[in-house]
Amino acid sequence: MLFLLYLLIFISFNDLFAQLPIVSIYAENLGADPNTGIIGFIVGIYSFSNLLSNFFSGLLVDKNGPKKILIAGFLINGIILFLYTIIQTPEQLLWVRFLNGLSAGIITPAAFTYITLYNKSTHQHHGRTMAYAGAAVGLAAIGGPTYSGIVSARLGQPEVYMIISIFMLIGLVISLFIKPLQKEKADYGDSTASDARNVFALLKNKGLLIAFFGSVAFAASQGILAYMLPLKASALHIENHLTGILISTFGIVAILFFLLPTNRVYDRFHNEYVLPIGLIVVAASDLLLYTAQSLKMLFIGMVCYGIGFALIFPSMANLVSKHSARNIRGTAFGIFYGCISVGSFLGSSITGAFTLTPDEAFASVATVLFIIAASIILIARKVTVRSHLK
Repeated sequence: MLFLLYLLIFISFNDLFAQLPIVSIYAENLGADPNTGIIGFIVGIYSFSNLLSNFFSGLLVDKNGPKKILIAGFLINGIILFLYTIIQTPEQLLWVRFLNGLSAGIITPAAFTYITLYNKSTHQHHGRTMAYAGAAVGLAAIGGPTYSGIVSARLGQPEVYMIISIFMLIGLVISLFIKPLQKEKADYGDSTASDARNVFALLKNKGLLIAFFGSVAFAASQGILAYMLPLKASALHIENHLTGILISTFGIVAILFFLLPTNRVYDRFHNEYVLPIGLIVVAASDLLLYTAQSLKMLFIGMVCYGIGFALIFPSMANLVSKHSARNIRGTAFGIFYGCISVGSFLGSSITGAFTLTPDEAFASVATVLFIIAASIILIARKVTVRSHLK
């Protein structure tokens, strides 16, 4: 069962990562003018609509259970992805991207809610389970851009979207066959608290706030990395294909960390502390990228970034599961992934707005991450002390 859930997570994130190398090119091929800013808007609208649906998906999960939302999400997203193959104008692409962000945002909170509830019912090692889920995300981050680049070069961008649409339909079939959670009806059908009260309660929980702030900070750093690393490499006269390998490096390192015995760290230590330590490691990697003057130093920086990512992602997911009740777990994951969308948008947009150079961007995000990590450690001390008293 867990393998199927990891496969669903891989498929859901494949939608995002497979599109990264081709969206801008597809928009330009449809006639979008690079000088008007519409291409940037087309790229960014996905994250905006994704933010909206992440939150509402969580509410729906708590009312109806994760399985039903997974089925609906994969079906709707598969249909919308097919629309990419028949559009003919940049304006149509903009609307399809908006709808794609909405439909994709339905899936992720449902998938992670399902895996945390299933994991608890079977008494699995929770930290290790989240590590394997992180490995599924990492595989999508590596595999998605790789095959989409190859397919788009040989066949064209519409064919890539056709393949992603087929993946979504595979996800639909898998969702139909996964077993309903044993207590699903009781957990989701008998909730009497209002949505507003549930959200307010979640936002007051300091353990969840650690995960939410951490997700915004890390997603912002990822947005800056995706934006600035190619520019840094170009300034050092590094060839384009090596830049792609650099970006893949952190994913490979993270996957190894998730799958090797190092994944025991999530069960042996408080996630409230593992998360800020991961942010500190990412901040250190940003400083390495800031000072790097060679390809070797860039690779070292990306290895450190991969270790930081490996410490951060499962820790955040564990905190959301640990500090939210079963009947509002979906809402908690909806807010969590909404925070990731906010961070991704802020990272690239603020950097662009202030016209920072790559070195200025890396130094700035490192400083911010150090400050946020220190703040989280202060909050974590109160959270862990309170949990021991209980």
